[in-house]
Amino acid sequence: MSERPAEAVLWDFLRGATMTRALGVAVDLGIPERLAAGPQSVHDLARETAVDADALHRLLRALASDGVFAEEEPGVFRNSTTSETLRAEGWHDFAHLFGDLFFRAVADLDRAVHSGRATFADSFGSDFWSWLAAHADERASFDRAMAGGKDRTADRLAELDWHDDEVVVDVGGGSGALLVELLRRRPTLRGIVFDLPETERDESMLGDRIQFEAGSFFERVPAGDAYVLSAILHDWDDENAVAILRGIRSTAPSHARLFVTESVIPLDNEPNGAKWLDLLMLVLASGRERTEAEWTALLELGGFRAERIEDGLIEARCL
Repeated sequence: MSERPAEAVLWDFLRGATMTRALGVAVDLGIPERLAAGPQSVHDLARETAVDADALHRLLRALASDGVFAEEEPGVFRNSTTSETLRAEGWHDFAHLFGDLFFRAVADLDRAVHSGRATFADSFGSDFWSWLAAHADERASFDRAMAGGKDRTADRLAELDWHDDEVVVDVGGGSGALLVELLRRRPTLRGIVFDLPETERDESMLGDRIQFEAGSFFERVPAGDAYVLSAILHDWDDENAVAILRGIRSTAPSHARLFVTESVIPLDNEPNGAKWLDLLMLVLASGRERTEAEWTALLELGGFRAERIEDGLIEARCL
């Protein structure tokens, strides 16, 4: 990889916050959806969204300069491949969250670095999870964002060895999107989606081989043959992550397998999104992304032995 000029690298960092916020504003205005049928003038878009036409033009022009939207002729914009992607499952909600809630939360990163703990409650009046529970629209957006991209995870899980009628418990499984996709690929399995009762979901989509059970993984976990923790443990510090694992282990039969779908931070200086997500986890809930050694140690404290650790999929068995 050729080394970029130092000034170019620094400029990307300096404008990064503005880019994140601008994308969030455009998504919240529904611009990608409004352009789905074809190009529109800024004046029409401004009238439909009740915003200032000149300011909207400046917003879209800036985004188009980096490939989000395209100015087809002066004052007329269309979707680009990138902005069209914002209409796919999960991306709209990620752009909203990063451009609004997460944007506001990470403004306290300086205090989080000083204290080493989450700062969300200091600014929002409650911890992150309680705040989401009290704000239904944001909780729904969060759940939809977490449901996006489950196809790739389901593909990796489906490639593993399974036995007919094994019960897979998706701990903190949200809407159930991951289990639905896994059972499409492995229809002889059965599933339990386990999450808080306020989780956004459509139980009619789960079918007759998946059931939803409400509860907290800090209190109890349903019994099963395999357990999936998909992007759950990075939300928590080591103490709470171990508590989640021990809760699973207390219920799991000795033959049970555990699959953790999380990032594994490499020990190098190459670009890696998990290293940036790690900072967001710190601010929101004192969570963290982890290295291979950290995953091995965490699993052992929780009662599991790591059998394979790869970026995106960690396999473990009961000790």
